[in-house]
Amino acid sequence: MTNFTALTGFFLLEFSGTRELQVSLAFLFLLIYMASLLGNLLIIILVTLDHCLHTPMYFFLRNLSSIDACLISVTVPKFILNCLSHRNLISYSECVSQVLLVIHFAGSELFLLTAMSYDRYVAICLPLHYAVLMSRGVCVKMAAASWVLGSIFGVLYSAGTFSLSFCGSRKLPQFFCDVPSLLKISCSETHFTIDVSVAVGVMYALFCLVSIGLSYVYIFKTVLRMPSLQGRSKAFSTCIPHFIVVTTFIVTGTTAYLKPVPDSPNFVDFLVSAFYTVFPPSLNPVIYSLRNKEIKAACARFYGN
Repeated sequence: MTNFTALTGFFLLEFSGTRELQVSLAFLFLLIYMASLLGNLLIIILVTLDHCLHTPMYFFLRNLSSIDACLISVTVPKFILNCLSHRNLISYSECVSQVLLVIHFAGSELFLLTAMSYDRYVAICLPLHYAVLMSRGVCVKMAAASWVLGSIFGVLYSAGTFSLSFCGSRKLPQFFCDVPSLLKISCSETHFTIDVSVAVGVMYALFCLVSIGLSYVYIFKTVLRMPSLQGRSKAFSTCIPHFIVVTTFIVTGTTAYLKPVPDSPNFVDFLVSAFYTVFPPSLNPVIYSLRNKEIKAACARFYGN
């Protein structure tokens, strides 16, 4: 039966049996996907072409936009195609790829957000040492580390998950392939490999969350000691977008992965999954463009030319 599954694949969650509703949902997700893709690509282009944005903060932001554009592209196009074709089948190889890439980009984004919090910590708490501590070489190494760590976790989780046997139902209670849903339908009695992967992933996530938390504790302590109201306002304005992005990413991801996988998913379960894979990549460009004067100025210069 395991070989049969490898040949035929899995059935993804079908949101509705009504064709009209599926088509409407497909166009809604297509609009969200296009808006997210264009927003992230615009940030990548602006940071690349505008020399005023060639700073560590925007270097990390360009990498964040690249990861977000890739993350939303892993799951949403397949979901749109399935809705329009009225099919919910995903091949075994496509399922493996989705697990690998979703974990890869999510793991990369978590470390990158940690690096961005460290950048803000150095800029506000250690401004005299900023040029040395956040040199171009350091920034490149941090960004490279995020991509490498993400790929390591992607391989670990996908290898651990697909080392299991799937000899029963092939219906995933999810609109894309993710680890909790695959574990739900697995008939393997022991999950040693994936358990080890999850344990390592939890330690990695805790390290990143503690690092981000400590950075903001020192940032807030430093900002509150500033005598100038204008200085405090400027410092907070550079941290608020990142803080909102971190909170959104952590809350949606934690909710999606800690929530028990239901036997019969409902609309709320579908929304939770959609928020995790669609909401952060779509929201991040909006947050940084609406609250960032330098991005607005770069955008004006870009369209002015």
